[in-house]
Amino acid sequence: MAEISIRNVAKRFGDFTALHSIDLTVEDQEFMVLLGASGCGKTTLLRIIAGLETPSQGEVWIGGRRVDHLPPRQRGIAMVFQNYAIFPHLTVFENIAFGLRMQKLPQAEIDRRVTRTAELMHIGQLLKRYSGQLSGGQRQRVAVARALAMEPDVILMDEPLSNLDALLRLEMRAELKGVLAESKTTTIYVTHDQVEAMSLADRIAVMNQGRIVQAAEPIEVYRNPAARFVGSFIGNPPMNFLPARKADNGSWQVAGVRFDGPQAEREEIAFAIRPEDLHPAEDGLPAKVRVVEPLGPHVLATCEVEGHLFRAVLDSDIRLRRGDTVKLAPMPQRIRWFDPESEESLQPHR
Repeated sequence: MAEISIRNVAKRFGDFTALHSIDLTVEDQEFMVLLGASGCGKTTLLRIIAGLETPSQGEVWIGGRRVDHLPPRQRGIAMVFQNYAIFPHLTVFENIAFGLRMQKLPQAEIDRRVTRTAELMHIGQLLKRYSGQLSGGQRQRVAVARALAMEPDVILMDEPLSNLDALLRLEMRAELKGVLAESKTTTIYVTHDQVEAMSLADRIAVMNQGRIVQAAEPIEVYRNPAARFVGSFIGNPPMNFLPARKADNGSWQVAGVRFDGPQAEREEIAFAIRPEDLHPAEDGLPAKVRVVEPLGPHVLATCEVEGHLFRAVLDSDIRLRRGDTVKLAPMPQRIRWFDPESEESLQPHR
């Protein structure tokens, strides 16, 4: 069992607090992604789990054992870095075998593990090559194979695909998910790329300013953001937000259109809808078209609603031009509401 438990972990650098009382549990064999913008604290948290940073407070448990006082080599982990950290003077075989030789394993066991993980990562034919003879994607496969060969309880990955081009990232995402599921390894993966997070994760922990804002399954994070930040960070284009003013009979008025909404003491809350959850309709929100971008089967219309930026992803058969006014109706079940002060969701979320 390799459950990871982060308990009340904080990290301070002088007067700056990088992490604020983080609590997070990663289940055995779960693929957890830490997602957030640069500087949000996700890499600091990963380094604390790895033992490369010491927490200012709190505890780290792996497999039911407290490890925050232990050096990295005693934590049962392996790491894959953004820059691969492949040794140029060693062959692919020796790169994968490096950690195994440090453990003084028998040669037969080293051969077995290297061969197995190289085949898993589709680099079995490259074992005699040096890193200078490899492409970026091949070097990344070597780095993952080296981590898997250690048969660790936990693999920690820090933006491992960020140096690859878009096509290679797509290929490696699919490969990583399959290989790590097969290896039954608990994984924590750090990225700022929401597409990577959505496609790889069993659960996503969205981080902002040193805090975990929401930790849930990808579709839950996307459909039911716990805070306005999550809705605006996840999604391309991101969620639309408009002010909603209290009307009678428990309804809310948004740009002159009434919607049923949550019970709230405030006179104004925030209405939110994703751009793909809109369609033209006579009872919709009046939107003035500013830019129309063809996207193959869809068009992205950037509009203005009462002075607020408002985007809609519409069928390409809908003809729009700059300066047009179009009425856009949201799918009622996809509307979300947020408190304007705390910016937290006014609807239940997991």
